[in-house]
Amino acid sequence: MKKLTATDITPVRVDVFLAEKTGYTRSRVKKACDDGLVKVNGKSVKSNKTVKAGDTIEMEDLPITETNIAPENIPINIVYEDKDVAVIDKPQGMTVHAGHGVKWGTLVNALLYRLDSLSGINGVIRPGIVHRIDKNTSGLLVVAKNDNAHLKLSKQLQDKTCRRIYCALLEGNLKEDRGTVDTFIARDPKDRTKMTVSDRGRRAVTDYEVIKRYDGYTLCRFSLRTGRTHQIRVHAKFLGHPVVGDKEYGYKNQKFKLNGQLLHAEKLIFTHPSTNKVVEFTSPLPDHFTEVLGKLKEKQD
Repeated sequence: MKKLTATDITPVRVDVFLAEKTGYTRSRVKKACDDGLVKVNGKSVKSNKTVKAGDTIEMEDLPITETNIAPENIPINIVYEDKDVAVIDKPQGMTVHAGHGVKWGTLVNALLYRLDSLSGINGVIRPGIVHRIDKNTSGLLVVAKNDNAHLKLSKQLQDKTCRRIYCALLEGNLKEDRGTVDTFIARDPKDRTKMTVSDRGRRAVTDYEVIKRYDGYTLCRFSLRTGRTHQIRVHAKFLGHPVVGDKEYGYKNQKFKLNGQLLHAEKLIFTHPSTNKVVEFTSPLPDHFTEVLGKLKEKQD
């Protein structure tokens, strides 16, 4: 995040001001404005907004454009690998690919070091990445090692024949034992880094079922029919029971000392792009998740 204060200037367009101060081109600054990444005095603005002395201008770090994303020797859990795909069990806290000021320490950096090839369909920033999970969500995702595998896996996601199943601990006691959330999700107009249920945007459908109930908490399984950004977290909030540990969509004051939401991609089912056989992978809940469940069980017993 870049934060600047305009001093001793004549009124000037915000894109001109930021281009001069940051070194970005005006076209890049304009796109940042269009994406809601530029604020003047706390409010998102268009590129033709006039700024004057005393105004506070904020701009989020822009996605990187460098073509050299370097391999890094970062330990990762590769649960399966062949010539076409690799299935990774991503830890909580790891970003999937570079962007918004993040260039190092990502899953892509680790993949470039560990794997002999990655598909090039998504370019140099996201090689091999067919689908993502949030930085503070743990669990399974499949990576494509060549373009043919990438295209076939992407089509499965589009056709909804690839199944992604998550486990989450929710705040409070969910009323229904199972159900479906069917809404539209769009960028939050008040905070462009977040998503929200809206009457516009893209359709998002999530099935859920209760696994176990605790005193004041509900352990649930979620199955995605669509793959919108932050979908489960947004739908959990929509149900009135946000994910435990989620400070963005849930409670600011959390009862447990966590580094992110208790949301885990526990099962991944897809058709292998070469063999055409259905394959299934399961990941156990990580320690930070089971420790909280253990505390809740002790309290309940």
